[in-house]
Amino acid sequence: MDTAAYISSGILELYVFGLLNEDENREVNRLAALYNDIAAEIADIEKAVINLSYAVSPKLSSANYERIREKLLDKYQEKVIPIQPKRTLAPYIGWAAAVIFMIGFGYQYMMYNEATKTMEAATKQSSKFEQLLAMSQKNNTAKDKALAVLRDTESTVIKLEGQQVAPTASAKVFLNKDNGEIYVDVSGLPDAPEGKVYQVWALKLDPLTPTSIGVINNKNENGSVFKMDSYAGPQAFGITLEPAGGSKSPTLEQLYTLGKV
Repeated sequence: MDTAAYISSGILELYVFGLLNEDENREVNRLAALYNDIAAEIADIEKAVINLSYAVSPKLSSANYERIREKLLDKYQEKVIPIQPKRTLAPYIGWAAAVIFMIGFGYQYMMYNEATKTMEAATKQSSKFEQLLAMSQKNNTAKDKALAVLRDTESTVIKLEGQQVAPTASAKVFLNKDNGEIYVDVSGLPDAPEGKVYQVWALKLDPLTPTSIGVINNKNENGSVFKMDSYAGPQAFGITLEPAGGSKSPTLEQLYTLGKV
């Protein structure tokens, strides 16, 4: 039970002044026995009435006081009108401000996430561009160096002729005898089948000793000219078709080209 609302309704004042009917008096008595704050309020009202009566008319007899009290009560017997608590807009303004704040915060958070994603995408794109640029510069450097080797008058050009497995195949080896650099042009070879690679061998002829100087995975990756491992004093070069990754020794049945220095 909301005892505060019950106390503020004014019914206890009517009870103290004896203006309630029997049923209402019994109800007040019952509630006063159940709730200490109601009983205390009744005692406070009675005490206030007694104090007020002595302060206003201390010389009146009890009989005269009773007559005056009855006349006053007869005059003001209107029902007690409950006073509704005044409602203000403050709570609603507070809630509205909180809602606006949350909406604004959510929007700002969404915009922050979008900006972060955009920045990350731009960073990734920039990183990819830098990688492509670096790769392009590296490829250009390699091609420039290859061209320099091809144009170098000190480089010896060894032509490799097609063999029985590929009579129309051909290749060229550019050997710089001063520094041992070796480049090979495989533009005359057919594309290697899937799962296969071309492997370049430097040969000593007496006795025949092949040494792998590189594997070409894809002749279109850097054009058709590739730098091989340096090798001192080769007497011939051969190119065979081998399984992906290369072989420890050449597969002679798949010898595509061969040429002496």
